[in-house]
Amino acid sequence: MTGSRGGVLELAVLGSLHETPLHGYELRKRLNTLLGMFRAFSYGSLYPCLRGLLNDGLIVEEEPPQETVLGRRSKIVYKLTAEGKERLQELLTQAGPSAWEDESFGIHFAFFRHTEAEVRLRILEGRRSRLEERLEGVRTALARTRERLDSYTLELQRHGLESVEREVRWLNELIDSERRSTTTPRAEEGNAAEPDQPQAVQEASDRAEGPETDK
Repeated sequence: MTGSRGGVLELAVLGSLHETPLHGYELRKRLNTLLGMFRAFSYGSLYPCLRGLLNDGLIVEEEPPQETVLGRRSKIVYKLTAEGKERLQELLTQAGPSAWEDESFGIHFAFFRHTEAEVRLRILEGRRSRLEERLEGVRTALARTRERLDSYTLELQRHGLESVEREVRWLNELIDSERRSTTTPRAEEGNAAEPDQPQAVQEASDRAEGPETDK
């Protein structure tokens, strides 16, 4: 599958099916949740992607019993093959510039629990470098055009600048956590289970759950 968008969708589909086999509707919902956070997800692109993965032998269709209890046909379930698992691991090792971009960074990050620590760190550092370049450009442009901008456009520029600055701070926290986790010996070496959750991610999860007591 070629192209940045196709590669992102391929990774998202294979990563989702790695968690559990899914029928088309379930997969659409999962991808909408996953991809919708980072970019618009086109349902029209899903089924061509699935056909391509089927043709390449990366997924298979599992035929359920012909009829359910209600007499209706069950939905086809998509399942990852051994080749699909190998392809997923290949995609998860990619830490070059394409993994740092807005289009694909969030998807790579969503599957960090299946990604080697060294690759995670390279992606985070690359993303930070890319955003720092963007910050420099925005600050330069803002300083050059500040006097010619109306108050609303100026406020919009500031908002964009602050958003990038927040992401850079977040990346700094994640990078520090990743570095600490790679230098701290594990209690049980040789156990290649899921990586420890970085503190920044844990704090974000805690905030999402909301306060335990009164408002």
